Amino acid sequence: MKVRTRFAPSPTGYLHIGSVRTALYAWLYARHHGGEYFLRIEDTDRERSTQEAVDAIIHGLDWLGLTADAPPIFQTQRFDRYREIIDRLLASGHAYRCYCTREELDAMRAEAQARGEKPRYDGRCRAGGRERADVAPTVRFKTPLEGETVVDDLVKGRIVFDNAELDDLVIARSDGTPTYNFTVVVDDMDMRITHVIRGDDHVNNTPRQINIFRALGAEPPAYAHLPMIHGPDGTKLSKRHGAVNVLEYRQMGYLPSAMLNYLARLGWSHGDQEIFTLDELIRLFDLDRVSRSAASFDPMKLLWVNQQHILRTPTAELVPLLAEQLERRGLDPADGPPLERTVEALRERSQTMAEMAERAHCYYQEFEAFDEKAAEKHLVPAAREVLEALKAALAAVPDWSEKPLEDAVAGVAERLGLKLGKVAQPLRVAVTGQAASPGIGTTLVLVGRERTLARIDRALGRIAG
Repeated sequence: MKVRTRFAPSPTGYLHIGSVRTALYAWLYARHHGGEYFLRIEDTDRERSTQEAVDAIIHGLDWLGLTADAPPIFQTQRFDRYREIIDRLLASGHAYRCYCTREELDAMRAEAQARGEKPRYDGRCRAGGRERADVAPTVRFKTPLEGETVVDDLVKGRIVFDNAELDDLVIARSDGTPTYNFTVVVDDMDMRITHVIRGDDHVNNTPRQINIFRALGAEPPAYAHLPMIHGPDGTKLSKRHGAVNVLEYRQMGYLPSAMLNYLARLGWSHGDQEIFTLDELIRLFDLDRVSRSAASFDPMKLLWVNQQHILRTPTAELVPLLAEQLERRGLDPADGPPLERTVEALRERSQTMAEMAERAHCYYQEFEAFDEKAAEKHLVPAAREVLEALKAALAAVPDWSEKPLEDAVAGVAERLGLKLGKVAQPLRVAVTGQAASPGIGTTLVLVGRERTLARIDRALGRIAG
């Protein structure tokens, strides 16, 4: 049977990294086994579901390249199918109408708690005969009263549930809307899902869903429940740890390939290898190497992985990412050196594309002010003679390329009897506003002739006072 997996988010909030890892594992498992992967939007909670959240989910997955093999399925478009299956369960005796009021249910829970028992429905409507014209009934599933439900989880191993501990769950509310555990089964059955890969907060839902599958005469899928992701401090992952909308990572300059690499390793391993291409992940990923223990999100490790991908990604693929970051800062990528040259010069110094854009700012627009610490150290009266000599030497360079420019700077140092650093550093601060940049020849090429000469004048004006 062909492997078929799905990612089934609820559009009640942004798509954060925990959900993305779930989608990634489902996508990788399907791709590894030559199967199919689907996206299902579980939007039956109409009060909390929003179109904005739907768009964020789809755009986030598209950015990462986790594309589905068919258009998204929306649960709100399947209510007729859910009613059909509820009627089938009622007709077969696997479900019943419950006429208990909210007050009765609250009293039932209070009595169970007073006895020190787990609050649960006591099945008083299970045998029928409690019809009431003044109460809109719910529909409950008849959970088997005896026996066990066994889950051979592909990550956690064998889990056994006593059916006597599972009460008769509501599968349709009094207004007729279906509930989560019921719709999931119908959808997975109709979509012919073979493997359900999801967070381990769903473990206790699994025996309930398996029993509904069996009542419908359908074979349940295999289940794999993924351990949760914690923050670096061991607590539940939250916004302060980095559990933000995944699209914010795009704005922060992370590469999709790096995000996928890092999230794949957040609970899965292949020896000591840390950096993977997407093709390698598809070839190597399988559920038998997923850890049973919670993973810990490490923002610094993510930065390192991102930098490794910046170093390995072809320049042509980084160019549009740098352009996007420059434009986000109000800069025109055409008002400066070719982006390919900027990427090559800055990739080894940049952990994110946002950092690269910040470093590149002075090549595409005049910087507002000198870094005060750098200026106080290097733009001093003794640097006036150096900068004046540099301006004359650089203005005379016919070929504005690295080697002639480096030779001109070295020539000034030799004539003035100074070490190269005593010449290059005042020049670097003068033309970039900062004390750090690529090699001086590369820096001057990126700044350009006109800007270089004008900025030397600006630095001389600062020195003069």
